[in-house]
Amino acid sequence: MRILIALTYYRPHYSGLTIYTERLARALARRGHEVTVLTSQFDRSLPREEIVDGVRVVRMPVLMRLSKGVIMPSIPFRAFAEIRRADIVNLHVPQLDAAPISVLARLLGRPVVLTYQCDLQLPDGLIHRVANLVSNIANTVSATMANVVVTTSLDYAEHSAFLSRYQKKLEPVDPPVILPKVSAEFIEQTRRKFGIQPGDRVIGMVARLAAEKGVEYLVRALPLVLEKEPNARVLYAGQYENVMGEEAYAAMLAPLIADLGDRWQFLGLVSDDELAAFYHLCDVVVLPSTNSTEAFGMVQVEAMTCGTPAVASDMPGVRQPVLTSGMGRLFRLRDARSLAEALLAVLADRKGHTGDVAAITRQYAPDATAQAYETIFSDLVKKD
Repeated sequence: MRILIALTYYRPHYSGLTIYTERLARALARRGHEVTVLTSQFDRSLPREEIVDGVRVVRMPVLMRLSKGVIMPSIPFRAFAEIRRADIVNLHVPQLDAAPISVLARLLGRPVVLTYQCDLQLPDGLIHRVANLVSNIANTVSATMANVVVTTSLDYAEHSAFLSRYQKKLEPVDPPVILPKVSAEFIEQTRRKFGIQPGDRVIGMVARLAAEKGVEYLVRALPLVLEKEPNARVLYAGQYENVMGEEAYAAMLAPLIADLGDRWQFLGLVSDDELAAFYHLCDVVVLPSTNSTEAFGMVQVEAMTCGTPAVASDMPGVRQPVLTSGMGRLFRLRDARSLAEALLAVLADRKGHTGDVAAITRQYAPDATAQAYETIFSDLVKKD
């Protein structure tokens, strides 16, 4: 099949949405499909068109930004040409351009599969309110046009005010999770690079420094953890400086994190190999997200495939990896003390929070995700 995937940001942009889509696109290409990704040229140094891992990536110039979104006046024209070449269109939202692309696809007789990655909840402010409004309109139009709406879990969909309106179109598909295999020698090398000492109890977090990630609750929980686990420390992997739209949040957190001294360390962006080693080195990985912008939290499953348990907010969708695997604990939403208690429980009995790593790895393998999409795509193309 000729598959057109459209989303606002694609790699090398770093977010859960872009990682999901990159893994899916690669897996579909490996299964013999012709995959084109239509996205933004969010960085002008990026090529307008290239082949990456068997996936054709087409990037459209950005005129201006609206909150975390971008305005690309030329994308409908390029989308028209790409849709005509495609057998099926897969839109990943939130995406401001999803509405016109979905309408064009249906006018041209192409089925549309909408992958609803998450609700969009931006901070207060006029620009953010406008962005939220425009995004909601785009989501409504594209979901109405879509033949199928893919969600990461029915748990999330049933609790989403938006997705619950489209229950007859919903198809749950597990997100794709894969990490490179790393040797014991590389893990030890990474231990030294990150300064992890014998006896350290490492609490890992992997995320952009963004308000919806709930970093402040881990900041407030850590002193409570240190009362019983004085060798505990947080290692934070991911972009923590100059995160678009999160400058005020970072400024608010800065003095609180500074007070933690060497018990908190930012690692910045790390390579895929280092990320895999990082998970092996952690005693527990935490996902303290605070709202439905987080629909699943693939980092939990990444950690679990390395044998590391997770502690996550008890939220729809986000709670599913812990509930289905038994590899970790849930804590009350926006409750630093509950988070500390969950972390201490896992640190005190790590073996009691283990699961079937091989089964988890198979369930969330990109090829399994691609196969599920392939079945959806094939059924729709046959109907048309």
